[in-house]
Amino acid sequence: MISALKQSPATALAIADLPWVGSPMLRPRISYPSLPFSPTPSSLLRSRSSFSLKPLCSSSSLKGFALGSRDDRSGFRCEAYKAESSENAAEQPRSAASQKVKIGIYFATWWALNVVFNIYNKKVLNTFPYPWLTSTLSLACGSLMMLISWAARIAEAPKTDLDFWKTLFPVAVAHTIGHVAATVSMSKVAVSFTHIIKSGEPAFSVLISRFLLGETFPPAVYLSLLPIIGGCALAAVTELNFNMIGFMGAMISNLAFVFRNIFSKRGMKGKSVSGMNYYACLSIMSLIILTPFAIAVEGPQLWAAGWQTAVSQVGLQFVWWVAAQSVFYHLYNQFSYMSLDEISPLTFSIGNTMKRISVIVSSIIIFHTPIQPINALGAAIAVLGTFLYSQVSFSNLLCLFYNLALSLWKGCHLIYLIYGLTNSYINDDLNS
Repeated sequence: MISALKQSPATALAIADLPWVGSPMLRPRISYPSLPFSPTPSSLLRSRSSFSLKPLCSSSSLKGFALGSRDDRSGFRCEAYKAESSENAAEQPRSAASQKVKIGIYFATWWALNVVFNIYNKKVLNTFPYPWLTSTLSLACGSLMMLISWAARIAEAPKTDLDFWKTLFPVAVAHTIGHVAATVSMSKVAVSFTHIIKSGEPAFSVLISRFLLGETFPPAVYLSLLPIIGGCALAAVTELNFNMIGFMGAMISNLAFVFRNIFSKRGMKGKSVSGMNYYACLSIMSLIILTPFAIAVEGPQLWAAGWQTAVSQVGLQFVWWVAAQSVFYHLYNQFSYMSLDEISPLTFSIGNTMKRISVIVSSIIIFHTPIQPINALGAAIAVLGTFLYSQVSFSNLLCLFYNLALSLWKGCHLIYLIYGLTNSYINDDLNS
């Protein structure tokens, strides 16, 4: 005679459903015989179809035909929690993998759109050398796209107030100056040269933060500025089609974008606006700031005459170039801000460096830009310095220099082996 039975979970729950289970009068006085239970496949199938149970490893001992003691029931819940936790843990690698894929798509789209924008922008400026109007059209197109998206509820409109626009104003001023200066630079020099000079933006950022804001940086940061400054200087000195206006435009663009980042970092703390909507609001305010200056500097008369000349030379294809550079300008900036929402600033800076490499290489190939080996070396040093700047710790810098030196040694060794094998084959052919 026993009063506690080891049954299957389904049997234990079936007994617990009896109306006399848990009666305090019957539990201490009556001992019940063991249940005549012979598990057949049909009975197991019926018992499993009667209840919906998760595959848990739990104790189903019955004490007085009750569903175990209080401790047993807490153990049951604990095991259930562990099972659900294991399911959540299994889902975490999937979410991490999907996040990496999402960031990769953002980066690839950002780089591709930036390359396309620079190509069409240079085509427009070669035919229509009015960078102020070109910059205005880029901002106007992006502003119009976002206003339509908000009105059609394709994108959720941001919830802003007067304080938001006040903090955005200095950011928009710096963004406008940087955008116009970069466009002026590309109207005077090659796209590759503009982006080589613009790769020196980290140097401006460190120097302004140090001397104007009083921030301090580790020695590794200052060391990383040496290849940036040296590479930009070497590329500028050896540039075949050097133009002072183009060079100064790229430098002013660097300075303006540094101040834009500083104002944005200080003014947007605590503001809950997505990256896409933030850049849309920035474009709208920049358009309002830029339009009167563009009219004063160039004016409708010059625009009309230049437009007629461009259409007569290129045809209606010129209209497509203008529309394409305006649309792609907004899209690539929008994707860059969307990427910044998903990644750290360090990863973003590395992605920005890779973006400049893709723009420089593609523009040289497409526009057949003449470049000397010493000029290419300066560009490579500047871009390398920008990448080293993103690796702010001294240990990371040492590791990078070590890996670069090791790769260079292996490359030289491989070239030496190939050279030796080639000479041996040539000598064997001559002797034979």
